[in-house]
Amino acid sequence: MNTGIIQTTLVLLFTSICITPALSGQTQATPAARPAMIAIDPGHPSETSGGCAHHGLKEVDICWEVALRLEKLIAADPALTSVKTKQRVDELVTNRERAEIANRAGAALMLRLHCDSGNGNGCTVYYPDRQGTVQDVTGPSYEVIAASRRAAEGMQAGLAVVLGGSLYLNQIKTDSVTYVGSKQGALTGSIFAKVPALVVEMVYLNNASDAAFISSPAGQDLMAQGMLAGIKEFMQHDRTLSVTP
Repeated sequence: MNTGIIQTTLVLLFTSICITPALSGQTQATPAARPAMIAIDPGHPSETSGGCAHHGLKEVDICWEVALRLEKLIAADPALTSVKTKQRVDELVTNRERAEIANRAGAALMLRLHCDSGNGNGCTVYYPDRQGTVQDVTGPSYEVIAASRRAAEGMQAGLAVVLGGSLYLNQIKTDSVTYVGSKQGALTGSIFAKVPALVVEMVYLNNASDAAFISSPAGQDLMAQGMLAGIKEFMQHDRTLSVTP
């Protein structure tokens, strides 16, 4: 037999013995989970109003400031990413367009930031509890309604831990008890949402104590931290609604 052939055969056999066990012990890497998309919706201006104003504060400005803080917190969390529904404080975006931005992004949650005005105080979380109809469209789906309820529970838990005694936290409420929701069945943004949707009425801006809290950088930071905690509480226990951008 040719000596060169024998040597080549021995080399190949040795290589097979040395390398194969190492390869057999390797496992294919699992792809990293895609960060959950959060659609941050700073309230107003929209087709309905520019927001309320009390104690020298404008709702639209407060919502924008807290949204920017929340955006930074989300950017620092590798499990999350975000998109805003507007790019400047005074940009007019309709409520339907806001929902459609969240839908296109395949958001795990659309979080709508607002300030209330009326007879009350503190922070309130709202979610759609039934379908509504506007512009000949009926929604959201029952799946979105159920996921929104779970999101509201997670948000409430996160806010409760972070806000503590700094700001009163009201019981969870539903779209249908709001002025618009009582007429349509749900808020317009919820009707067009194909993703879980929440409204966080951060404070009653006409309440002097609430206004003092949310006007301070510390209060705005605390509100953003509470909402981040609520998002994470929801995401930790619920990724059941699959949305395709």
